Amino acid sequence: MTHQSATAELRQWILEQARAGHTPEAVLKAMLQSGWQESVAIQTMEDTLTEFLAKQASADGQLPEPSLVGAPQRLKLPDREVRIVATMRDPRVVVVADFLSDEECDAVIAQSRERLLRSETVEVGSGGSEVNAARTSDGMFFTRGESPVIERIEARLAAFTNWPVENGEGLQVLRYRPGAEYKPHYDYFDPAQPGTSTIVQRGGQRVGTVVMYLNTPEAGGATTFPDVQLEVAAQRGHAVFFSYAQPHPSTRTLHGGAPVLAGEKWVATKWLRQGRFD
Repeated sequence: MTHQSATAELRQWILEQARAGHTPEAVLKAMLQSGWQESVAIQTMEDTLTEFLAKQASADGQLPEPSLVGAPQRLKLPDREVRIVATMRDPRVVVVADFLSDEECDAVIAQSRERLLRSETVEVGSGGSEVNAARTSDGMFFTRGESPVIERIEARLAAFTNWPVENGEGLQVLRYRPGAEYKPHYDYFDPAQPGTSTIVQRGGQRVGTVVMYLNTPEAGGATTFPDVQLEVAAQRGHAVFFSYAQPHPSTRTLHGGAPVLAGEKWVATKWLRQGRFD
């Protein structure tokens, strides 16, 4: 058997293990026990699981996507008209103005303020969460439909992204004080990490993100995309959408929240999953 055919056979076996629900950690351990060289086993597993989860995330070729056929200047949603500010194809980024009213921004801030705690990130080893020095904000999550304003915003997000409400995580609100930031990161769950298989059992992979700005900081706080040298200024009522067809750096969706230089920055983030998130 050639090395190429042996690797192809290994990839097929890894796919079978993934479909059966085995964790990457368990799969890697089994490969090493079978005599595969560690570097080959790790690379083959990472490539295979990336492809596997990418196919899951883009089932039937569908991803969240605003209806921008014909390059419209404005987009009519069921309850509101938004203005298209900027678009990018690779990575897929759409920036819109007037997504939230001033009253909605104030209401979301008011409903979240007393529930803020130090923000956490996903702990990739276990699938849980942890405080991380890369993310120096305060945050909280609303449950879906928790209040009339949250329910209205979620319905608008679903219409804007053409993605079901039930495929979205609960709205997260973040407050960044002066000096606070979120260093560049990806929103998808890394398929090479042992905790990912547990995370994606609930709703599948993340496939899109919408960040909505609830206020305009005095200085700083832009959403940055380092791979494409793009900065989206934090402007009250504006929103930035981006999607990622696979959980891989090739999507060029590395992004971060630049440090707030003066004042505070308040944002509301919606993460979109491949399937129903309960």
